[in-house]
Amino acid sequence: MSGDEAVRLTAWVRGHVQGVGFRWWTRARALELGLAGWARNTDDRRVEVVAEGRRDDCVKLLALLRGCDTPGKVNGVVERWSEARGSLTGFVER
Repeated sequence: MSGDEAVRLTAWVRGHVQGVGFRWWTRARALELGLAGWARNTDDRRVEVVAEGRRDDCVKLLALLRGCDTPGKVNGVVERWSEARGSLTGFVER
């Protein structure tokens, strides 16, 4: 697999990540990396992040989500990789 190939990353972030600016922070990092997608709060207090773009850039976003500089406190991230669908534009908070 090439780092330039287009992929879709779906990540579920758990911890103290709602009500602390985590979605806004994620949006800013994703836009800096040139990714398209969205971030939304889930009913079980996680944040779901869907991002499409270059594999290398999605890997960077995943590392940022797992890093120690996020708002709130991340206890864990579960990821799923799939083919890019090409239907996303920009990056929004839902």
